[in-house]
Amino acid sequence: MGTKQDPNNDQVPSDVLVLPKIIQETVDLTDDPSIQVFTFRYVLLSTLFIIPGALIDTINSYRTTSAAYSIFFVQIACHWLGKWLAKVLPHRRVEAFGFGFDLNPGPWSIKETVMVTITANSGATGNLATNAVSLAELYFDETVHPATAILFMLSIVFVGYSYAAIAKGFLLYDPQLPWPGALMQTALFQTQAKSDTDSRDGSRQMRVFFMVMTGITMWQFFPEFLFPLTSSLAVLCWMAPYNETVNFIGSGMGGMGVLNLSLDWANITSSIMLYPYWIQVIKFVAFVLGAWIMIPLVKWGNLGTFEHGLMSNSLFLSNGTRYPVDELLTANLTLNTTAYQHYGPVNLGAQRAWNMFFDYAAYVSGIVWLVLFGYDKFRVSYNNFKTKTVFSDRLNKLNACYEEVPRLWYVVLFAISFMTLMVIFLSGQMFMPWWCVLVALMMGSVIVTPLAWLYALSNFQLAIGTFNELVYGYMIQNYHYKHPAGALVFGSVAGNAWYRAQHHLHCMRLGFYNHIPPKAVFFSQLYGELIGVPINYLGLRWVLSTKKEYLNGTKIDPLHQWTGQSIQAMHTNAIQYVVLGPSILFSRYPLLPYGFALGLFAPIALFMLHKKYPNSRMNFDLWNTTVFFSSMSTFYGNLSTGHLSKFIGGTVAMFWGFRYRHDVWKKYNYILAAALDTGYNLAILLIFLLFSWGKQVDMPHWWGNNEKSVERCFAM
Repeated sequence: MGTKQDPNNDQVPSDVLVLPKIIQETVDLTDDPSIQVFTFRYVLLSTLFIIPGALIDTINSYRTTSAAYSIFFVQIACHWLGKWLAKVLPHRRVEAFGFGFDLNPGPWSIKETVMVTITANSGATGNLATNAVSLAELYFDETVHPATAILFMLSIVFVGYSYAAIAKGFLLYDPQLPWPGALMQTALFQTQAKSDTDSRDGSRQMRVFFMVMTGITMWQFFPEFLFPLTSSLAVLCWMAPYNETVNFIGSGMGGMGVLNLSLDWANITSSIMLYPYWIQVIKFVAFVLGAWIMIPLVKWGNLGTFEHGLMSNSLFLSNGTRYPVDELLTANLTLNTTAYQHYGPVNLGAQRAWNMFFDYAAYVSGIVWLVLFGYDKFRVSYNNFKTKTVFSDRLNKLNACYEEVPRLWYVVLFAISFMTLMVIFLSGQMFMPWWCVLVALMMGSVIVTPLAWLYALSNFQLAIGTFNELVYGYMIQNYHYKHPAGALVFGSVAGNAWYRAQHHLHCMRLGFYNHIPPKAVFFSQLYGELIGVPINYLGLRWVLSTKKEYLNGTKIDPLHQWTGQSIQAMHTNAIQYVVLGPSILFSRYPLLPYGFALGLFAPIALFMLHKKYPNSRMNFDLWNTTVFFSSMSTFYGNLSTGHLSKFIGGTVAMFWGFRYRHDVWKKYNYILAAALDTGYNLAILLIFLLFSWGKQVDMPHWWGNNEKSVERCFAM
């Protein structure tokens, strides 16, 4: 690999200077196009890592606790396995059916590591469609045909990939957009490459990586198992452990989390080393407003009209007991009006209500913000796209030697996926009217570009599930056929149109940073999905055939692992939006639709301030309302710890380190982020295998693992 340019060197070429400093410091600005990326070793290792990842991720979605399948583990392990294969595989050419390939074309390259990582990142994941399939079978005893399920799962993923073409021309090759997540992975790739060539810096960085990874792996045994107190340091509870009010204020597990610190990386995450500092400030301000101000105003200031369920996202009767939502359903899957009249209106906790309000605001704000603040840049990007203008920076020059993915490929991919979906729904399968697919696809096409722009700029991904469910509920509230699983089907189509488009663009940018041919990235992702999706379905079938009675509540799992708590929550939401319908649900909450108005007008107000005071130190253009509203929609009823620790860590990493120790920051920031995430995932895997895989092993109770409260908030 070549060396990166020194941005402080006066001799830096002009095509390098136009790149943002962070890209100059992270990405290798030399390339060898002759390096092979499609090799037998790549196919072998990709398949090896996809199969367990797709299986584990699917199975884990039904468990109470589980170990994540870390892509950083894949990135590190495949590199060492690849170098081993380069030593042991024979140098032989295999010919079959007119095709041929070399078993071992030469030394293992970092480009093959990138390709395996991208392929595994695409295939070794779960699939949104498994939620709808399992919900229908668990609660309504309706089994989807295997061919239908697999084709549906593939189609919604490939629709997302094809939708990436909508934003690709505007965002992918713009040198001013950093794509922080791709930069972090690239930093580790470059360190691995430099270490292979015995580079002094590369070897030192890899030593730091493995030291930090080992350290965090060992440490995570404390908050996750041995010493749970360290996961939520409730300082106020220690001062008054039996005072109910003080406990509620200080607890990070069911309370407000005031002055609460966490030493558990699960509650901090590498986002503190990826998000720009202005994003982290917005998120912390939203946390303070939501958890430290609004919650006490409701609890003690009579801000809300319904006093129950403040820290719960369930539905309630007027007396504060949980609403028996299952009894609202008739045998024909329609609303049981007699039961509804008997039990009375459905009530939401105040926090759940404002979470939904800000969810709606965030969705609209994401589009309006781009139109206002990104219009000039977007117009330039559109003109560049229309006139086929080529960026003149070094990265784009290096990429120019590779053939671009033709737009026709995306069109064909969409056409095949769309026709498959139409056949499925026109034949009356998958619990949703066929015309709803058109609406879901239209919604996805609208939001891909604004949300991808925000992600490319800040690594911030906006969740859109609540809005999708609301739209579906309104669409079918007067329709004769309303299967509750339809909400999850609609959400999987509309959601994947954005999520998988974002994923494809992210992987394309990762390939761009590491000089991988775009066509190779495209095919590697398709290969990953074609292997991974059938494995997702096999994992789903194994769970439903062996754990069904635990998941639907017929039996209680003695280990309390196969609870299916996520699918239970989806079942409740499906009845809420489909059976009851938004009109009934929101008749008691007339302010909720005003969230859309807030999402429309708040960006306009900030845009006007920015135009009036363009040079203000207030930097109104950084007050991103989409990030703020999305953060305000976070639910703190179960966990409010970690946010103060995040802000402190983010201030150190992305403000102090970036501004005042930049030479150290540029060398180690992304390496440390990758090491911390890898170590955390390894620790969770080890804890799972050692203490949960077979017989459940519980940590004995002691001072740091109190039986009543691990935080020592005894009045909670």
